[in-house]
Amino acid sequence: MGTPTTARYAAVIVAAGQGIRAGQPVPKQFALWRGKPLVRHSAETLLATGAGPIIVAIAAGHEEMAAQALAGLPDIVLVAGGITRQDSVRAALEAMVSSPPELVMIHDAARPDCPPAVIDRLLDALEGRPGAIPVLPVVDSLAMDANGLMADSAPRERLRRVQTPQAFRYPDILSAHRAWQGETTAGDDAQVARAAGLAVALVEGDERLRKLTFAEDFMIALTYPRTGTGFDVHRLVEGEELWLCGVRIKHSHGLAGHSDADVALHAVVDAVLGAVGAGDIGTHFPPNDPQWRGAPSSQFVEHAVELALRAGFQIGNVDVTLICEAPKVGPYRDAMRTRLAELLGVRIEAVSVKATTTERLGFTGRGEGIAAQAVATLVPLERT
Repeated sequence: MGTPTTARYAAVIVAAGQGIRAGQPVPKQFALWRGKPLVRHSAETLLATGAGPIIVAIAAGHEEMAAQALAGLPDIVLVAGGITRQDSVRAALEAMVSSPPELVMIHDAARPDCPPAVIDRLLDALEGRPGAIPVLPVVDSLAMDANGLMADSAPRERLRRVQTPQAFRYPDILSAHRAWQGETTAGDDAQVARAAGLAVALVEGDERLRKLTFAEDFMIALTYPRTGTGFDVHRLVEGEELWLCGVRIKHSHGLAGHSDADVALHAVVDAVLGAVGAGDIGTHFPPNDPQWRGAPSSQFVEHAVELALRAGFQIGNVDVTLICEAPKVGPYRDAMRTRLAELLGVRIEAVSVKATTTERLGFTGRGEGIAAQAVATLVPLERT
């Protein structure tokens, strides 16, 4: 995704918290969610909807994690956040002073699934208003707590759940943050705006904008399977060993390639990587890198499976099709399935290996090479 030629608005992403309640190995804004770091989802959506620049407020010591999480995205600026959320937002807004935008969107990295329609509604609401926020109705009954006893009820008809991103005219929200004198920490920027006397419009939010806070939230987000496909081709040459699905095959020719050229495993790797949105085999194991010369392709499969696990998925099943005139795959099929199951960490019943020919058409039909295609289905990790 890239930034449109003319930016519609500037943006702030608040990513300066520690995120310890999420139970992730890194601060939650950098934890993988649906195959990408949480903060990257927000940045990509904002860029795609016309943001530029995007100022990301991060905590001290998180510079390397943030740079990796946002690598390759244009118009991203990192700034040091503060002790409170309000401090972090103000630092990001101050970073825009030298080239002030007209409009600014302030978003929490912990809300990664941001529908573009919400952004459009916010921008429309800024016509003639200094601020706008997305909200949802409260559907449950509410009660006031007095030491564990119900003290009173609250009028849910007038209450709204507030989300981000929140949109403002830049000069207004900057002035509001500079003037903030609240005795308590501001829960969001709308609170800061209201304290400065600014009118804040309410627009329809979206349930997809739910905030990820606890470890359970990350698991809830991974409730559906993911599917990826892979395809690879290698030439058959004399003097090379032939490896297919991690099994050495007796044949007059072998496959040429930088690694062991196991065309089937390469297709499987791309299928698994594709299912978690993690690029392709060449991204992780460049063919011009000498360290992978002659390397067993089993290493590539293990790496792909590890990335899937980090993203919250395990292998559901894998289906591989080998396309060649020779050798005959049938005698090796069980060994191939067994080896693939070992590498993928699944039962053999979850692995299918089959072969077909092209009726002597094309390069495979002429015996010049072997092609392979794979489909991998990933399922959410089982909770224990």
